[in-house]
Amino acid sequence: MSDGQGSGGNVLAAICSCVIPGLGQLVQGRVFKALFMFVLAAVLWVIWLGWIIHLWSIVDAAMFRRRD
Repeated sequence: MSDGQGSGGNVLAAICSCVIPGLGQLVQGRVFKALFMFVLAAVLWVIWLGWIIHLWSIVDAAMFRRRD
């Protein structure tokens, strides 16, 4: 879906991750990373630190570069 950092696919994935942590990774086809981000953010939101994972999820989706 994406060709690298700054591509339309990565921008869409980053926007998706703004809504739900891990959704951008899921859009990119990285199921295990998406599940990890979602669960970790959910657990950390209990102690008000979920925003860290939420931001990490957004940046990770935006900077993802598919390996050849």
